[in-house]
Amino acid sequence: MSIWKLRASVIGTLAIIIGLSTLFFTVILTLLGTFNITTIIIFVVIFNIAQWLIAPYLIDAIYRVKEAKTNENPKLYSMVESLSRKSGIKTPRVMIANMPMPNAFAYGSPIAGKRIAVTSELLTTLNDEEVEAVIGHELGHLKHLDVQVMMFVSILPAIFYYIGYSMLLSSMYRRSDRDSGGGAAIGIAAIAIYWILTLFTLQLSRTREYYADRHSASIVENGPHKLSVGLVKIVNSTERMRRTRRGTSISHLNSLKALFISDPDTSSADARQLAHLQDSELVEKVMQKQITTFDRIQEALSTHPNIVKRLRALKELEKETTA
Repeated sequence: MSIWKLRASVIGTLAIIIGLSTLFFTVILTLLGTFNITTIIIFVVIFNIAQWLIAPYLIDAIYRVKEAKTNENPKLYSMVESLSRKSGIKTPRVMIANMPMPNAFAYGSPIAGKRIAVTSELLTTLNDEEVEAVIGHELGHLKHLDVQVMMFVSILPAIFYYIGYSMLLSSMYRRSDRDSGGGAAIGIAAIAIYWILTLFTLQLSRTREYYADRHSASIVENGPHKLSVGLVKIVNSTERMRRTRRGTSISHLNSLKALFISDPDTSSADARQLAHLQDSELVEKVMQKQITTFDRIQEALSTHPNIVKRLRALKELEKETTA
């Protein structure tokens, strides 16, 4: 996917989300008046901004994230500092997440600062070159302000969800059948709008993953190939972990999946698509695999692109960088 197509996709999706939201807000406010709906909007906006500001501290506490010590992780620090200079951004705080899966994520807020975290499992699963490519991807998220962008667009579906929920709840207690029916209809419509906006938000999230992949390719030597192999190892290792921990729930880790470089929810399907592929032949053979209708549906409901499509895009990037 070319840089111009990526930019057009990001701008177009944002325009659709904002445009639809503005249209639906106008209709709802016209039908119901402004007081109650405005109160809901103000509450949701304040709640989401407050959540964004303190989220890094919550993530650190819940997922046992600690700042990496320079003397214990000199190679990791050197990678982050070098790639940050190439990215043209200030070096973020380097964190280690004690999670039983190989992954990485970028996060932060104005009060917590920018942070990049790798799981301890990632450092043992990937070699140094692959870790470097993963870090390049996460720095791309920081450079492109993806945390802020996704926080903003996530507010809009949330507002419609709470409007719909409030309207449905209030309609249950109204004495007038006529008023109750009208409120319920608007509530159902608002919930439907929530799902529509959520699909566009997921599309934006997937596009920004491609964007971050491209950034990694631009600052890491032979980045597309290194990132491809790294992604395959992450997917296969996550699936092995699921098989060996069937008696232990790991669903609590999935609340961070929008931040992860790879979606743990789709690891099983992704691993099946990549079965029998060796690292050295991965990029060439994956181009021949077919994307099924089920894969497309699953991707539409995911924060991350289908692994095969993502690897094909990296293959195209590899051709661009070697041309």
